[in-house]
Amino acid sequence: MLRPEAQIHPLTEVLRQVGPQSCPGRFNFHCHTTCSDGSLRPRDLASQAVRLGLEHLAITDHHHGGAYQEAQACFDRHAAEGDGVPHLWRGVEISALLEGCLVHVLALGFQLPAPSLAPYVQGQAVVGAALRADAVVKAIQAAGGLTLLAHPARYRLPHHRLIAAAAAAGFDGAEAWYDYGMQGRWEPTPGVCEAIAADLQDRGLLQSCGTDTHGLELHGR
Repeated sequence: MLRPEAQIHPLTEVLRQVGPQSCPGRFNFHCHTTCSDGSLRPRDLASQAVRLGLEHLAITDHHHGGAYQEAQACFDRHAAEGDGVPHLWRGVEISALLEGCLVHVLALGFQLPAPSLAPYVQGQAVVGAALRADAVVKAIQAAGGLTLLAHPARYRLPHHRLIAAAAAAGFDGAEAWYDYGMQGRWEPTPGVCEAIAADLQDRGLLQSCGTDTHGLELHGR
């Protein structure tokens, strides 16, 4: 069940629209720039987002939030020229331990200043107690953000076990629609994505989608 604060978060209504056809042309809540391990500069990723006609975007560099300002400045320039631009949500991808398994957590739609997130945006994963999933969840929630488990079927534990543990830890949802085959142009992986989406729906949790772009094209991995 979704916590009360998440029910009224402005991003929640957007995530409730997410489905298998939402990415890569409408929504993208998982992508990377040169601020972490991506190949696109933030302004170049933003320009591609405009060309794709995206409605909502979150740049989720690993342990780094520096892409936001440059991407937003690019959107502001396009908007001034009359172009349609996506709504840019703050995002970061954080490593965490869940059920003894190292997973990735998407923090989306948080507010600044966010002192609770400071240890997690220093360019590398934290160590010790702060690495535990419950600590990461607490930090994201304190910053007013949503907490989602990234690509649940990419870990050494089965996705149904990790989603159950994520729900118990207070996660708001997970990345339901993901291209586990890492094709040139993003496509949700049949079977596994539907199973993850059904699990999240049964639990009353949110679904997200994203290309997890690290290369030079925002429409693929």
